[in-house]
Amino acid sequence: MAKVITNKKRIRELLTLGVDEVLVKSDLEKKLISGKVLRVKHGVDPTSKDLHLGYGVVYHKLREFQELGHKIIFLIGGFTGRFGDPTDKDKSREMKNKKEVKDKSKNYLKQLARVLDVDKIEIRDNSEWYDKWSFEDGLKLISRFTVARMLERDMFQTRIKNEKEIYFHEPIYPMLQGWDSVELESDLTVIGTDQKFNELQARGLQESAGRLPQDIVTVPLLVGTDGKMKMSQSLGNYIGLDESPSEQFGKIMSIPDKLLLSYFELAARYKTEDLDRVKQELDQGKNPRDLKVELGKAIVAMYHSQNEADKAMQEFNKVFKDKALPDNIKEVALPKKAAEWFLYDLLVEFNLVESKNKAKEHIKSGAVKINNKKFKQWDMKLTEVSIKSGDIIQVGKRKFVKIK
Repeated sequence: MAKVITNKKRIRELLTLGVDEVLVKSDLEKKLISGKVLRVKHGVDPTSKDLHLGYGVVYHKLREFQELGHKIIFLIGGFTGRFGDPTDKDKSREMKNKKEVKDKSKNYLKQLARVLDVDKIEIRDNSEWYDKWSFEDGLKLISRFTVARMLERDMFQTRIKNEKEIYFHEPIYPMLQGWDSVELESDLTVIGTDQKFNELQARGLQESAGRLPQDIVTVPLLVGTDGKMKMSQSLGNYIGLDESPSEQFGKIMSIPDKLLLSYFELAARYKTEDLDRVKQELDQGKNPRDLKVELGKAIVAMYHSQNEADKAMQEFNKVFKDKALPDNIKEVALPKKAAEWFLYDLLVEFNLVESKNKAKEHIKSGAVKINNKKFKQWDMKLTEVSIKSGDIIQVGKRKFVKIK
């Protein structure tokens, strides 16, 4: 087993750069200096097949703990993902079955490997214990909490004010997340700031189980490409860890200028002196577009390679500056199960959009082209006469496919 690194400067940087809050900082510092291997927990509910840069903020902080010699416990919410975390939600999530949740998590490890050494992490799934619980076991857990405590959260208060329903299962979620830490013998959890309430529930449960309560490191939430809401798959404002270099680069180039500094710090992991340099260049009037190029290359290099970053920049310039087609357009075959197709169905079939509703929105807004001609009629049907081999379908400025 590798020796735990207890260098005080490394520990100070670990608990400062890209960190919002540490609870309890004095306790955690003592543990880190002691040389003990800490069990560092982080959990994710499989609500989508894609992990994104917002998750990446947490994963890079986990990587720092891993590099110091600590054990990362990556928890997949195979049980909790079936009904989902109510945090920040103004209405109840739609329930999912076990298979749906499992299918969404299949590629998580491959994406996680872009940041963490997955051979050294402990992978767990909370369905390991919750699927074995009786109803009585659940009642024993929830009897330790009060309704008032669970309902004091801001999103529940907002729902009460707006006369929106709160379903019984929703306030139970933080209790389950807290119990996960008992099962995993967690010494520390690294989370986004929005998960602080949930993880605080673990501390009392751990003490009752005769263990030291876990410490908590929170990192800031990364705002999505819309510049308004936190990065989220459900909002469509995300940049996926597993997306192609050109897609990652193109999305970075589209972020609002006001997000530059936070992206350099949280997504590109710039250190203090480099952040100071970027801030100074912005203050001196440097074109934000040039800094986005630097940011895009840094992020693509982080998740792919420097060579791919250079190619992504060249591809972007070719498509956006020179108005030319990309060099490598994915080829797709028309579905054989029918002789005609709705345009919106093809957009979903070819993974150009996430859903039929999104496809209809893009079509209506004029963002969908076939051979550079806009199609705004959302219910248009296409046949092998109107769309054929060699035709190019485009959605927005960055997504292209060619018909085989």
